[in-house]
Amino acid sequence: MPRESVATATFPAARARAMLAATKIQGETPMLAVTRRAALAAPMLALPLAARAQAWRPPGQTRIIVPAAAGGTTDIMARMLAQFLQPRWNMPVVVENRTGAGGTIGTLEIVRSRPDGTTLLLGNIGPQAIAYSLFRNMPYRADQILPIAGTIAGPNVLVVNSNVPVRTVAELAAMLRARPGQVPYASTGVGQSTHLSPVLMLQLLNAEAIHVPHRGSAPAQIDLLGGNVTFMIDNLTGIMGHIQSGRVRALAVTSKERNAMLPDVPAMRETMPELANYEVNTWFGLFGPVGLPAEAVTSLNAEVEALVSVPETQRRFAELGGFAMHGTPEQFAAFVRSEITKWAEVIRKEGLQVDAG
Repeated sequence: MPRESVATATFPAARARAMLAATKIQGETPMLAVTRRAALAAPMLALPLAARAQAWRPPGQTRIIVPAAAGGTTDIMARMLAQFLQPRWNMPVVVENRTGAGGTIGTLEIVRSRPDGTTLLLGNIGPQAIAYSLFRNMPYRADQILPIAGTIAGPNVLVVNSNVPVRTVAELAAMLRARPGQVPYASTGVGQSTHLSPVLMLQLLNAEAIHVPHRGSAPAQIDLLGGNVTFMIDNLTGIMGHIQSGRVRALAVTSKERNAMLPDVPAMRETMPELANYEVNTWFGLFGPVGLPAEAVTSLNAEVEALVSVPETQRRFAELGGFAMHGTPEQFAAFVRSEITKWAEVIRKEGLQVDAG
């Protein structure tokens, strides 16, 4: 997530421990190198008594909407949370996948729901930050969705084909400047984090390259491995196998600090003065409808904190290079606002807009 020491100063680095990462606008690359069954089988109840004592409970069966396809990070996080909450509330908690239109169809379920806690949203950087500027015909506004708690964040990583004669970000920048608008790079789709991460890098470097979008991570990686594109910024866990095999070379991680999975690979901001302010993490969090009672927001935030603080949860996601996002509802809301502002500026400079449908 995050791997970054954390997504922003809103979530202090000292509190970031270890979690998951990566997303796309609609359904992210599955970042968890575990099956859904394995994810749901993890022990979740070994918690201090204080963490269990939450007075508020929803009035009935609760559903957690996932604005993405089954199997991705958003989906797995929602199912982990549902499995965690059900025994603590002693009532059913179900996950519903509502895909389409860049995650906006699922998000609309929250906008239209009653603010009683029986409908929640496990959102991500796409429909809850990037989409507001990317899509011309947005069907909802940011002030119609209530941020409750961050869950997980994680970095992307800049890689080049192993045959490309560059070993540092500075050398890649020199290549881009020597061949303006000629060097191709892959992404998993227009407007996704794997597209906007290199866009931000190119903007800061005042360089140009050719964007080659793909329908997902697998075809983008195939193009990179085949030498048809020069570089890519992909989810760390999604491309880690190719880094370990030596088929691609990692130049930098997009987080604020280095990642434990690649301790010898610098953070992007370390590599060049122009990139000193570069920081990108994909992130996931819990949202609800506006009007949700304050006691519900406080209790749900505490429940998420309890989940991400379980040692087994931390251990499993640390292996994936991610980190937990700790903080109050107010801190998470401030973080979400900062992400909306950040990506709006990147998209504005790029002149990028598409239709949600």
